[in-house]
Amino acid sequence: MKIIQHFHRIVTALVLVLVLTTTAACSAGVQAKQPTQLPSGISRSGDYALLERGNSVQGQDFGNWVIGTAKGIVQDAYVRDNNKLGVVITPQVRPNEVRPLAKSLVQGFHKNFPNQDLTVLMYAPDKKLILTTQYDVQTNQIEYK
Repeated sequence: MKIIQHFHRIVTALVLVLVLTTTAACSAGVQAKQPTQLPSGISRSGDYALLERGNSVQGQDFGNWVIGTAKGIVQDAYVRDNNKLGVVITPQVRPNEVRPLAKSLVQGFHKNFPNQDLTVLMYAPDKKLILTTQYDVQTNQIEYK
């Protein structure tokens, strides 16, 4: 049973990598979107549960796309200033799967927000920072902290 669960998680991570690297650039600009607005009664004060997925339309779209694509792996995502991606993983993600997930996210993030340095912040389900991934556009290198 554990072998099947482990295999399922590996396949899910690989599918996420494939989807992020092949479709992220295509899906961001397919349709012109109306500016995303919060429902009435919700303030922009910053309660965690009420945060927007992004502080720009393109960031909002990418954050929503990450959540929709990574079902079961990512429980929340947000984009700030089109160069910072924060991701809260689910409890099903094992510690040895965090770095490969961060790498695939930074690759998809780079396809949607090219020509700039990027940061991907990985958070545990309790919302504590567990990994910071930085992409340097000049050297095309990824650094993990």
